Amino acid sequence: MLSNEQARQKMDDILDRQKKRVAAMRAQGDFVDYATLDKLIIGVCGGDGIGPVITKVSEDVLRFLLADDVKAGKVEFRTIDGLTIENRIATGQAIPADVLAELKACHIVLKGPTTTPDSSYTGPNIESANVAMRRELDLFANVRPVKVPAQGIDWTFFRENTEGAYAVGSLGFEAEDGISVDFTITTTDGTRRIAKLAFEYAKNNGKTHVAIVTKANVIKATDGKFLSVCGEVAEDYPGITAESWYADIMTAKLVDEKRRRDFQVMVLPNLYGDIITDEAAEFQGGVGTAGSANIGKRYAMFEAIHGSAPRMVAEGRDIYADPCSMLRAGVLLLRHIGKMAEAARMERALDICMFDEKKLAVTGRDTGATSAAFGQYVMDTIAAL
Repeated sequence: MLSNEQARQKMDDILDRQKKRVAAMRAQGDFVDYATLDKLIIGVCGGDGIGPVITKVSEDVLRFLLADDVKAGKVEFRTIDGLTIENRIATGQAIPADVLAELKACHIVLKGPTTTPDSSYTGPNIESANVAMRRELDLFANVRPVKVPAQGIDWTFFRENTEGAYAVGSLGFEAEDGISVDFTITTTDGTRRIAKLAFEYAKNNGKTHVAIVTKANVIKATDGKFLSVCGEVAEDYPGITAESWYADIMTAKLVDEKRRRDFQVMVLPNLYGDIITDEAAEFQGGVGTAGSANIGKRYAMFEAIHGSAPRMVAEGRDIYADPCSMLRAGVLLLRHIGKMAEAARMERALDICMFDEKKLAVTGRDTGATSAAFGQYVMDTIAAL
C-alpha cells in the first residue's frame, strides 16, 4: 500500500513515461517496405502451454508456401525460445532481455500464446508478454478479421494496442483507505495513427462504413478523445460513413441478425477491442479459429487471439490443440509481407478444411485429429489447389 505522497509520485512517473512515448511516436518514420529488404527475417516464438504445438503447425505451412524464397535466401525463419512462463518468472521480466533482443533482430514475429498470471497467482507480478511486446515493438494496431459469408458477416476490427486500459496495466496501486487505482491512457498521436490505419484499410478495400466504438458518454476524457480524434480523421475520407457506437450496445448489435450485416470496419480502444473481438470470433467458430495481426511501423507480430490453455498441457492433450487460430494468423502474415497469392491459397485451403470438406476434425481430445495431422491436411489441400 502506498502513502498519498507515494501515490502522487507514481502518477507523476507514469505521466513522464507517456510524454516520452508520445515524443518517440512523433519521431518515427514511415512503415518498413519489405520489398526493399535483401532478406526478410521471420522469428518463430512458440510461447508456452499449447503455444509451441500450434505455432509449429503454422510455421510448417508457411515454410511450405515460402519454400522457394527460403531456398533463395530471401526469407529466413528463426526459432526464438525463452518466452515461457517459467523463464519469465525466473528473470522477473515480462519479456527476458535476451529474448527481446532476439525479437528486435527480426522483421516479423509468429508468436504462440503465453501465460499471464492473474490475481490468484502467488508468485511475482509478471506483466502480460503480449502487452509488453506490443509496447516494446510499438505494435500499435491489432487487426482481427472475422468472416462468415453464410451469415453476411465480414468484419475487420482495428484495436488500438498500446494505450487504453492495458497501457500501464501492471502499474496500478493500492493507496491509503483501501483505494486501488488503475489507469487508462489515450493520446492524440496514438489515436490518430490507429484511426488513419482503419480508414485507409476501408478506402483500399472498398469498405464504406467505419464504426468508432467507445464509452465516450461516460468516460469523457480518454474515450472522449478517442472519439473526437477518430472523427477528425474521418473528415479526410468523405466517401466513408463514420458512426459512433457505444461498446455495450455494439456487443448487443453484433448478435442482431439484421443489424450486424451493416458493420464492416470497427476501430476501438484496447479493452473494448479485446472483449468485442472475442465475441465476434464466436460467429466464426470460436477464438480457436481466429488469428490476429499486430502492426507497427518497424515490426509486426502475428498470433492467435486465445490463451495458452495450460490445463490442456497438464492433461496431456496439447498435441490435440486446434491450430486454426495460428494458421489464420499465418494468412495475415503472408498478406502483410505482400505474398497475396500464397495468402489466398492458404486461406482457401483453411476454408476447405474447416468448413467445406472437414475430412479431419480437431476436438481438443483424442477423439479428433492431432494439430500436426490437421496441418498436414492443410498442406495437402494447398498442394491440390
